[in-house]
Amino acid sequence: MNKNFEILSLIIRERRAIYPQFFEKGQIEDQLIYSILENGRWAPTHKKTQPWRFKIFKEDELGRLSEFLGQYYKETTLSSEFSEMKMKKAGEKAIQSAIVIGLCIERSPETVIPAWEETAAVACAVQNIWLSCTSLGIGSYWSSPSAIKKLPEYFGFHEGIECMGLFYMGWMKKDYQGEGVRKSLEEILL
Repeated sequence: MNKNFEILSLIIRERRAIYPQFFEKGQIEDQLIYSILENGRWAPTHKKTQPWRFKIFKEDELGRLSEFLGQYYKETTLSSEFSEMKMKKAGEKAIQSAIVIGLCIERSPETVIPAWEETAAVACAVQNIWLSCTSLGIGSYWSSPSAIKKLPEYFGFHEGIECMGLFYMGWMKKDYQGEGVRKSLEEILL
């Protein structure tokens, strides 16, 4: 079999959602971050609209993101359901990470490209980013808390930017063993 196909298949099958509690301390170099995002930029996109937009949160910005997420939980949770522990957890993933990428979209008018196609293009970009992280031993996962609706406003993004999630990244602990479970091919063939 083709060696490139074998390598690609291995990376695809090793990709996992790795949560920040399984990250080691340590920075990810800017050049590596940009190389990973560059791979995201090469995702397929109908009519070459390239709707993806990325916001890099690192160092002090991680603290600001953490505060935003905790404050959002506090402001939007009914007092009868409020939990100090959940508020803390809402923000701690950001400060457990080396970086967080805001996964955003700037959609083309519906008359040009249907919204679902633009969303699919961003998802393809995220998959490229995720596979790049996997190949490098960087743990990562895509989260979509309800707070992302207010993230563009809070961080002053220009009008028309919508956030689709937060992508947490950090060097994976050496002893982490993630398990992948998928249905068999026979179960999904029609």
